[in-house]
Amino acid sequence: MFTFDGFLTEEKNLHLEHLEDEVLNSGIVGTRGAINFLQSLRDMLAGNVKSSVNVTVKWDGAPAIFAGINPENGQFFVGTKGVFNKNAKINYSHDDIDRNHPSSGLNQKLKVALTELSKLGIKEVIQGDMMFTQDDLKKETIDGKQYITFQPNTIVYAIPMESAAKILSSSMGIVFHTTYSGKTMEGMSASFTVNLRGLNKNTGVWFSDADYKDTSGTINFNKDETSDITNILSDAGRTFRKIDSNFLGQLTQDEKLKELMKTYNNTKVRAGEKITNTKKHTAGLIAYVYDKSKGEVEKVKRPQTKEVKQQNMDRLMKLFRSQSSKLVTIFDMQNLLVDAKDMIIRKLEKAKGVTSTFVRTSKGYKVTKVEGFVAIDQVGKAVKLVDRLEFAHQNFTAAKNWTK
Repeated sequence: MFTFDGFLTEEKNLHLEHLEDEVLNSGIVGTRGAINFLQSLRDMLAGNVKSSVNVTVKWDGAPAIFAGINPENGQFFVGTKGVFNKNAKINYSHDDIDRNHPSSGLNQKLKVALTELSKLGIKEVIQGDMMFTQDDLKKETIDGKQYITFQPNTIVYAIPMESAAKILSSSMGIVFHTTYSGKTMEGMSASFTVNLRGLNKNTGVWFSDADYKDTSGTINFNKDETSDITNILSDAGRTFRKIDSNFLGQLTQDEKLKELMKTYNNTKVRAGEKITNTKKHTAGLIAYVYDKSKGEVEKVKRPQTKEVKQQNMDRLMKLFRSQSSKLVTIFDMQNLLVDAKDMIIRKLEKAKGVTSTFVRTSKGYKVTKVEGFVAIDQVGKAVKLVDRLEFAHQNFTAAKNWTK
């Protein structure tokens, strides 16, 4: 098991970005940070106990549950991501849940959470992913073996029948991963760690933390693997020095440009296509931006609005066409980050978890990996480590039981 002190951040854990997207999110600083993350993860897996990065497992739960004591009034509450809003939806009672969340599915899950989590003696505010309530549990036979299964979102989690007594006696299951502290709800900061040892025992709740655990003690890079990932990171360093910082800065400061590039990249994820030819990918991006912008121009009828849309289209096309070689370098950078990230994911996946994982298809169940991992550095920056061609593609296409 890899153990570290608490990692603090001022940001709330409402949305985590993919590591390679830090290139577009935060420009040169984000790219350097992504490389540093990967170097620290390499060091950790090479057996360097001084590594400055923490790893947790990303469970595919839904909905996100926030629970604990509101520091403003001392009362226990549960809620979803809306607890930090200005007009916060904080639930102290079933009546609050009926008023704030009338939808039947979420309504019932929050009522179970309020009833059961209030018995744990939570003294701060903690966040977790709900894995099941009692009516989500199913007895199923997969490849000749009996399991208790639950599917909160995309992944089907399966516990061997002989190990499922605790889950079967529970009203709900949840995996906690983040602790919040502060004098007000709106002003809270997040720590990507939880200490569950002080919680009361309650047979109504199956709960766990999300810490990455290597029960075998053998999940490490060998000499050749360490050399391979070091070579990739060296290539990443050379590519990093080729990036035009002014152009990348222009992209990171323009939300529309970033969104167009991310959306286009996601079309490849949905199709299960790995980006191998970055020049071809750049040409595809330019064609995608042209078609999308042209559609926006054509759908408006007011001449003045049409002119504004056309000017915006002309600006985008001029920028992308004139800077295509710089876009290629950015995609090269992202590709190298993905290559190193995937090597790390493949190694981390070898640790045996408490559940088996499957996805549901039209032909039955297919074995899959865990959703991914979260890496947190010493200043509290956190990024997702997800094999997008594996899990994110499934997330776009597989049958789900819950919409986040």
